[in-house]
Amino acid sequence: MLQPMRDERIADPNTHFEDASEEEILTNLRPARLDEFVGQEDIREKLGIYVRAAQKRGEHLDHVLLYSPPGLGKTTLAHIIASEMGVNIRVTSGPAIDKAGDLAAILTNLQSCDVLFIDEIHRLRRNVEEILYPAMEDSKIDIILGEGPNAQSLRIDLPPFTLIGATTRSGLISAPLRDRFEVIFRLNFYRDVELAAIIRRAGKLLDVDVTEEGALELAGRARGTPRIANRLLKRTRDYAQVKGEGKIDAEIARRALEMLEIDSKGLDQLDRAVLGALVHKFGGGPVGLDTLAAALAEEKDTLTDVVEPFLIQCGFIQRTPQGRIATEQGYAHLGIKRVRSGTDKDSLFSEL
Repeated sequence: MLQPMRDERIADPNTHFEDASEEEILTNLRPARLDEFVGQEDIREKLGIYVRAAQKRGEHLDHVLLYSPPGLGKTTLAHIIASEMGVNIRVTSGPAIDKAGDLAAILTNLQSCDVLFIDEIHRLRRNVEEILYPAMEDSKIDIILGEGPNAQSLRIDLPPFTLIGATTRSGLISAPLRDRFEVIFRLNFYRDVELAAIIRRAGKLLDVDVTEEGALELAGRARGTPRIANRLLKRTRDYAQVKGEGKIDAEIARRALEMLEIDSKGLDQLDRAVLGALVHKFGGGPVGLDTLAAALAEEKDTLTDVVEPFLIQCGFIQRTPQGRIATEQGYAHLGIKRVRSGTDKDSLFSEL
């Protein structure tokens, strides 16, 4: 049976495939205008107001911070803001800016009202971050020339610009940086009907016929994440062209997802392995993270950052001071009925 490689999990929104065509296609599927963007209604409405107001005043848009789990559209919204404002966008990331001079070079090359998008902004180095403070507040940067007693401070004026920061871990952003963002949005997970609309739009761009039922089948297993929905659509398109007649209906979608080992709730092989180990090897827990990781031969960071958030979101496991435990919903998803003994510490299991 075909299955994705462990380090390129289709159902992992963090995964960025090394295949250049994969990223290129996903980029081409992004909407270019606010009225094409599906979901996040409150954010779309507010952004539309802020953009139109800035345009009427002939000013740049205030600095924007976008935070959410990966794959929910932060980068897409940044490009849409630049497109709606009719300005250029410069894209970089926190880890890519190694020195303060690198950021200064980027800032001094911006044009009036341009957008600077910094992805994973929480990973900026502290000395680099401090360059942003006067740039965001006063459109100026301070550069130190020389060293020791001969050092001099040079202040450079910048054109007005919009900084858009994106992060998956907003708690790691320092308070001084966070306070300088005038607009802060948290993107939420998408409903199935919204993901189905995204899938059908992407299907038209990919020149593949996707029925409403087929789109809903894919949407139900996409973890509420457009990035995953688009990946599932691409893999299902391949299946439909080889095993079907090129059309993606509910049956083709189910068969393709079975091939990918993605179940009805969106859990993939690794997700089920974690839940299964918790239930079958450790009696439902509680079990410590180190023990669980050793039992699965996986890194602890993989479990905490990649697997557990979705299992907790589904209500299949819980984190407790004593360790991880499986919930009743987790047992039910594996087709196991939990029968507690009188001591409430031992449990018997039977197949449903």
